[in-house]
Amino acid sequence: MRRRLSTAVATALSVFMAGSVAAAGPNFPTRVDLPDGWSPEGIAAGTGTTFYAGSLASGAIWAGDLRTGTGSILVNAEPGAVAVGLAYEAARDRLWVAGGPNGQVRAYDASSGEILEVYSFAGAGFINDLVVTRDAVYATESFAPVLYVIPLGAGGALPDPADAETLALTGDFTFVPGAFNANGIVAARGWLIVAMSAAGELLRVDPATGEASVIDLGGGSAASGDGLVLQGGTLYVVQNFFNQVAVFRLGAGLASVSQVDTLTSDGFDIPTTAVFRAGRLWAVNARFTTPPMSDTEYWVTGLRP
Repeated sequence: MRRRLSTAVATALSVFMAGSVAAAGPNFPTRVDLPDGWSPEGIAAGTGTTFYAGSLASGAIWAGDLRTGTGSILVNAEPGAVAVGLAYEAARDRLWVAGGPNGQVRAYDASSGEILEVYSFAGAGFINDLVVTRDAVYATESFAPVLYVIPLGAGGALPDPADAETLALTGDFTFVPGAFNANGIVAARGWLIVAMSAAGELLRVDPATGEASVIDLGGGSAASGDGLVLQGGTLYVVQNFFNQVAVFRLGAGLASVSQVDTLTSDGFDIPTTAVFRAGRLWAVNARFTTPPMSDTEYWVTGLRP
């Protein structure tokens, strides 16, 4: 199946232009279509209304526009490649891609699609999502209690692949063997916040030591937490199989959060990750319960919080 989808992405979709959008008020749609058969999981917001969506089926990257719905392939399909979480580094116009089961983190030029560097982590089970800070790129590993760290050099220079590190997660958290654990990740107030999917927890992690503590949800729920979006003092937790997004306000010291809303949409079909642009939340739908055929429809859902 993966080979069929990769072939479809590399050939029939190479000239596809996504132009079907559903109206949602002035200038912005509620739905932006991706190419049929794309099988997305990660999304990142670039400059302006540009967004990027990766393909689990082929590792290809789609660059589209949230306002017009148009787009094209930025990174072509590659045998054995997988694109899970994405992160855009605005200061260097770089796109970082988590490689899932292939144990890689890849860096691309976000304008040309040129691959800049590949970082491989021996023994990795599933590299899921990532975040870029001033000092490093941090990637989550779903099948082991670790984070992968790519330290950035002076002026954000890319390091040699040999300089990539593994940071053990320690402290007070629940690791569930054989399940998806660490998933979405964001940086906030000098800390990292990590979604623990299986345990339904949010962790506050010291990026220097890996020491983690469970964030008090104040009676709220982060069950099936996948992608995380931080907007000011508000944290959005995409709850994939629940087809909803939990909205939390961050507390002092990130020791606690309070749930203030739950967002739902008729356009959700197992949303996995999201971005915030133009006053709207944009979630990509992985449709994990729908067979991933070459003609399966995929899309990004936009809604106002």
